[in-house]
Amino acid sequence: MNTLKKIILILMPLLLTISCGIYNFTGAGPIDAETFQVNYFQNYATQSPGSTFEPGMDRDFTQALQNRILDQSSLDLVNNGNADLLYEGEITEYRISPMAATAQQTAAQNRLSIRVKARFYNRNNPDADFDQSFSFFYDYPANVQLSAIKDEAHEVIFERITQDIFNASLADW
Repeated sequence: MNTLKKIILILMPLLLTISCGIYNFTGAGPIDAETFQVNYFQNYATQSPGSTFEPGMDRDFTQALQNRILDQSSLDLVNNGNADLLYEGEITEYRISPMAATAQQTAAQNRLSIRVKARFYNRNNPDADFDQSFSFFYDYPANVQLSAIKDEAHEVIFERITQDIFNASLADW
């Protein structure tokens, strides 16, 4: 058998596998969808005791989730209510907690924690639907004001939470 035939025999199963679904290099398996919609994530953090309200975080998180899905999939973002995949939810916690104490009984480190409740609906595969909470945190020195590290903290936390939501909804682990 000549070399060309051997290469074709080796590559043919791979090509057939790839052609059977939409794949990408982020871990998302075949996706039986073309469009997605992310409804506005309302900020209900103040309903959780000890939690505070951070203005604009609802908009920022919604955009971060939209961008994560756009960047890591071939899905198209729509806002017409007819998406194959729908994401919605709310921010349920925005809390700053002392994490480590000094010998003088003051905080040496603080932790910003954010919790988001997300609901995912897959019109083409309702068995994949979920209603789940996702959270992450950012630790910073207690002598630093939150306003000085807020942008970086939000970026780190949003990156993790949006990746977790992406993985739960689209990654075929």
